[in-house]
Amino acid sequence: MRYILALVILLAGVVPACAERPATDYQLYAEGKYDEAIKAGLAANDAVGFAQAARATLAEDASRDKPCLECLQRAEDYARRAVAADPKLSDARVYLAYALGLETHIEGSLQARLKGYPGQAKRALDAALAADPKNAWALAARGSWNIAIVRGGGATFAGLFYGATLKNGMDDFAAAFNAAPDNMIVLYQYALTLSEYDAVHYHDYIATALTHVMRTKADTAYERLMQKRAGELQELLKTGDLAAYLARVRKYQGYP
Repeated sequence: MRYILALVILLAGVVPACAERPATDYQLYAEGKYDEAIKAGLAANDAVGFAQAARATLAEDASRDKPCLECLQRAEDYARRAVAADPKLSDARVYLAYALGLETHIEGSLQARLKGYPGQAKRALDAALAADPKNAWALAARGSWNIAIVRGGGATFAGLFYGATLKNGMDDFAAAFNAAPDNMIVLYQYALTLSEYDAVHYHDYIATALTHVMRTKADTAYERLMQKRAGELQELLKTGDLAAYLARVRKYQGYP
């Protein structure tokens, strides 16, 4: 597992960037004007616009003190509309997987399995990577998916029913780091994912990841918020109060 830490040390930064739009559209998102960004995306009435609406909705939900299931369901709907409009738009499938994952945190793993969320998310991410094999967001999301499935059901269940393994998750994160070595959000998601899986065993990996998040320039309102949260986690980790640290991790992972 040391090769993961080595990759993290080389890095200089739970919402991926969208396919390019006019600067004014992106500026709304970058400035944290999520409602306006959503309206602009829906008004475009095309695949990239729907994907933009999904991204802004996810960012807006992440900014709330408590998660909003209806908001996540809207993000899911926008992402599905984007996929329907352009099946090859990989970002849209990533937003779909993120939305389903966050809905799972609210609804619970049993309800999520009954609705088929884990399988839907995996198929979305596999399709995203088939269209764009170096999509760092998709790689990181699939890494989180693998590790979360193993954490939730155990290695035997995860492998038998979903083909998920810890190694696959780590390999996906390593590929994400190679694809986007300066991406603070990928690194932040890596820290959250390992914290939820085993914060004691992976303490040094997590601490190193959070340190590099804090050293990376934040260019958007969303990145600034995630960097602020990374700083809070970093300080809690230093105190050694594991219960307080894990409670904050769960909050930032979107659990109610």
